[in-house]
Amino acid sequence: MKPILEVRNLWKQYKIGGKKTSYLSLRERFVQSLHKPKQETFWALKDINFDVYEGESIGIVGRNGAGKSTLLKVLSQITPPTKGYIKARGRVASLLEVGTGFHPELTGRENIFLNGSILGLRHSEVKAKLDEIIDFSGVEQFLETPLKHYSSGMRLRLAFSVAAHLEPEILLIDEVLAVGDADFQKKCLGKMDEVSKSGRTVLFVSHNLGAVKQLCERGVLLEQGEKILEDNINNIITTYLKNNIGNEKYYNQTSIIRYLKVEQNKNNIVLQASYHSKNQLFIPSLGFVIYNNMGMPITGYNPTLSPNAKFNQEYASEGKIKINIKQPKLLDGTYRFSVWFGSGYEDFFEDVDCLQLEVKGMTNNKQMPTSIVGFVSPECHYEFISE
Repeated sequence: MKPILEVRNLWKQYKIGGKKTSYLSLRERFVQSLHKPKQETFWALKDINFDVYEGESIGIVGRNGAGKSTLLKVLSQITPPTKGYIKARGRVASLLEVGTGFHPELTGRENIFLNGSILGLRHSEVKAKLDEIIDFSGVEQFLETPLKHYSSGMRLRLAFSVAAHLEPEILLIDEVLAVGDADFQKKCLGKMDEVSKSGRTVLFVSHNLGAVKQLCERGVLLEQGEKILEDNINNIITTYLKNNIGNEKYYNQTSIIRYLKVEQNKNNIVLQASYHSKNQLFIPSLGFVIYNNMGMPITGYNPTLSPNAKFNQEYASEGKIKINIKQPKLLDGTYRFSVWFGSGYEDFFEDVDCLQLEVKGMTNNKQMPTSIVGFVSPECHYEFISE
């Protein structure tokens, strides 16, 4: 049986460092041509090869900058490959950015039919699915409103509903589901599972490894534009966590954050960061989210929303920050951290899945499977009450 999607010797190169200029006179253009600045190149994808068969759900896993989104854009024919080729034996629909393929001046209803025509469907075929699309998206009240007045969440709902219900043979989905609320994300995952079981093919990119594991049987691991591994999804996730994340990380001189570290100190967790900015920061603030090893958020902290956070203008341009996370009562296991840094009103830095910590002995409770009891040990007082 031939694969529904073939990827062969796929390379994608981008030019970086090119300086944009305003309109130039003929003389200026001539002078510029004699002193043409050298442009650097960057290979976002390097010799990618794999096959996808009808009905498979494939998870594309990797850190930020690994080439995941670039790969889906090439597969969607949004951008052409520099070398190599793809061969799709079926209609491809993609959901890569909120509102991609939508026109802001058209109403929600008009955009449904526009997307259908882009996918090569007749008006009657889209009309037959219209009620299902509207019902799933939940934007019936605003269907005759121009899309430019929709929130990002409403656009996502409509875009996903159109892509999933117009029955493409191949559905490509990027991290955009993170825009939706928790209920809608659960609804989307259920729909993607239904799409896959109906014999259609799904390629899914997400940092939520729990969602990837739930939906996908097989995966591709990318690192710096190269395919590192193609295997069952459990081995893909295990290899990704083992190879890419430690309890400390250094950043280059262009990053506002220079160093991050997390460690367990008895029953507490300590997160440290050093930062350096060329500009005066209004309120230097460091926040985090803790996830379990499948990407489900456990807890987090935003100092700008905390009444106990203290800020010191003495450290407005550079310094070190330490957050002592007191007795989070985490059960034994592997936890990952996403970290952001900002000034209180603007985010300057964010790194997803940048740190990992093995937690041991934080609670005295006898360990039970986290799949049954969750990941946090409650503090309970147990007593009998006489009648």
